[in-house]
Amino acid sequence: MTDREGKRRIVSDPEIRFGKPSVRGTRIAVEDILRMASQGQSIADVLAQYPNLSKEDVLAAHEFAADHIRDAFSSRPEAAE
Repeated sequence: MTDREGKRRIVSDPEIRFGKPSVRGTRIAVEDILRMASQGQSIADVLAQYPNLSKEDVLAAHEFAADHIRDAFSSRPEAAE
């Protein structure tokens, strides 16, 4: 999966989940996927609970979150320390 493909998989639509970033074509928020991971669930566990997702969707959610954190702190001088 290229970076560009991953970015197209995650969308924010104010009509879906109050605009939370979600996997395109679903109501599954990035937050839902990340919370499952934080509870120790694997990609296989996520796919079992949400069979309409692909492995690439789950990876795109993680990439989206990592990029969001990077971008939130990259403009702060103290973040470079």
